[in-house]
Amino acid sequence: MAEGNKTVTAYEEALDALSSLITKRSRADKSNNGDRFELLSDYLKILDLDVAISQLKVIHVAGTKGKGSTCTFTESILRNCGFRTGLFTSPHLIDVRERFRLDGDDISEDKFLAYFWWCYDRLKEKATEDIPMPSYFRFLALLAFKIFTAEQIDVAILEVGLGGRFDATNVVQKPVVCGISSLGYDHMEILGNTLGEIAGEKAGIFKYGVPAFTVPQPDEAMRVLEENASKLDVPLQVVPPLDASLLNGLKLGLEGEHQYMNAGLAVALSSTWLQRTSQLGINYLDTTSPLPEQFIKGLTMANLQGRAQIVPDRYTNSETSGDLVFYLDGAHSPESMEICARWFSLAIKEENQQETFDFQPPNSSGSSNGLPQRQHDGKIRKNSAQVEKWRHASRILLFNCMSVRDPQLLLPSLMKTCARHGVYFKKALFVPNASVYNKVGSHALPPTETQIDLSWQFALQRVWENLMLGDKDNASEDVKDYTELSARSCENSAVFSSLPLAIKWLRDSVQQNQSLRFQVLVTGSLHLIGDVLKIVKK
Repeated sequence: MAEGNKTVTAYEEALDALSSLITKRSRADKSNNGDRFELLSDYLKILDLDVAISQLKVIHVAGTKGKGSTCTFTESILRNCGFRTGLFTSPHLIDVRERFRLDGDDISEDKFLAYFWWCYDRLKEKATEDIPMPSYFRFLALLAFKIFTAEQIDVAILEVGLGGRFDATNVVQKPVVCGISSLGYDHMEILGNTLGEIAGEKAGIFKYGVPAFTVPQPDEAMRVLEENASKLDVPLQVVPPLDASLLNGLKLGLEGEHQYMNAGLAVALSSTWLQRTSQLGINYLDTTSPLPEQFIKGLTMANLQGRAQIVPDRYTNSETSGDLVFYLDGAHSPESMEICARWFSLAIKEENQQETFDFQPPNSSGSSNGLPQRQHDGKIRKNSAQVEKWRHASRILLFNCMSVRDPQLLLPSLMKTCARHGVYFKKALFVPNASVYNKVGSHALPPTETQIDLSWQFALQRVWENLMLGDKDNASEDVKDYTELSARSCENSAVFSSLPLAIKWLRDSVQQNQSLRFQVLVTGSLHLIGDVLKIVKK
């Protein structure tokens, strides 16, 4: 099919159809009766999935922070135990197929297209005023159910998209086990203004008599979880963080100290699933005994893009210019922002120590031509110029967040945590997300720069500048009152009308500064992380 002068592929055509399901309506919450949550049962009947979905052996996970990581660890554990796995997560970073993993890999394009049109055409054919086409996320959840039942997987690991009670994944009536990861303040406009209200929505995934696990929670949240569990006769257990010594000297596949909390929850979910589905050959319920080899392999080989991910930019020539390295983490709540800042600070310090350790002076054994030398372990020994780059590193923040979030909570948490570790940003760059243009496919052209409203980015910049100046009074004002004019002359930051322009500025800066290493922390939005990965990995 042609779109103007450009040929649209079959895959892009499917993405256009998927984009048509994106609505501007607010997401399901208590005030609108879950946006007619009962429609999901109608959709399942139309797709002949109502019986098949009841036969899926589901692990269902909700939470504010860490639910994606918990699901990733759980999938990896059970796959390494020899089971066929299906993993449904959100959001995707680069390609919508990331949301549907079969045996650890994104679903193939051919399979995606076949299942996509099978579902889309049937729903379109039966759509009425009373039963309209499902919204974007609901369609994706229905598609996941179709994929997982058709592929006859052994276990389906489902990450809640938002909340729990009215989330599309909660149409599953009898999961094998449920998990609640760390709870905090996020999506308060939908889930409630207190931790208790938020916990109540997350606990909406509890089912009568089905065991559930959670991690240590704030008292208010834990009380609500326990009350909801008690009403449904749910055996609820609190799982401690995984003891690192159980990994036999290896490291978790996902970076960051907080991942031991998610790993502990994943071990409990995996063990319970094995026990309740009578998979007695491999089990782990006694936390004092060593982890089974398959569990260790699963935990140490798990991978998830956009969480504590380090990506060097391949477009810079490190021999003739400085280095550019992106540190990517999709943190978007005050708690996760603090965790992200701690990870970034420790990661750059660890790299600094490693670079110095790897450095072999030219007059010692080895080459004296000033070029990098490869060690026996495959690492590059840095020459003195390269080590010098580390000593003159420039830390840059690349940031955006959704306007429903409060930058006065996010940015101070980030700045203060980094400062406690002796890490300070030379400049902060604020950009809009490319993905806000309501298109799933990458072939759709974004609006021209003159059409982009940057008022939110200038508001973020103003908060940052006031923090840098220590102007607490102004930093606490309503950020939406600020305009572009109030933020034009800022020394510590810049607003770019698009991400590609910001990346170009970074690359140009690297080319012009041969003795510098640019360490760019990208955070605030998983959508922004995905947009950066599209450019850097292209």
